[in-house]
Amino acid sequence: QVQLVESGGGSVQAGGSLRLSCVVSGNTYSSRRCMGWFRQAPGKEREGVARIGTGAGSTYYGDSVKGRFTISRDNAKNTVYLQMNSLKAEDTAMYYCGASSRYNCYLGSLMPQEYDYWGQGTQVTVSS
Repeated sequence: QVQLVESGGGSVQAGGSLRLSCVVSGNTYSSRRCMGWFRQAPGKEREGVARIGTGAGSTYYGDSVKGRFTISRDNAKNTVYLQMNSLKAEDTAMYYCGASSRYNCYLGSLMPQEYDYWGQGTQVTVSS
């Protein structure tokens, strides 16, 4: 079983930055798998933000965050990060970390159904 714990959310003014963290535990090589960040605003479907595989150049971003958000991982710390810059009011949502059972991510894809484990989420609120 894999457990995920997100942190780093909060309230920020538009144009500001936040860094989210997702600590993975519960299994050998628990973070050495495809990992993703998703978000969900009230009344909306869960949206893919970014994902990272285990190889070089394995990142993929949703169109709405390209150039502003950066996903990274530290396998030694079993942690995945999401650096969010130039935040906008429309980035306001609950952010969730997801872990796949797969070592590699599906090419060119960022769908919630591809992930098997989820954290409880961390709220990000951006005021304009």
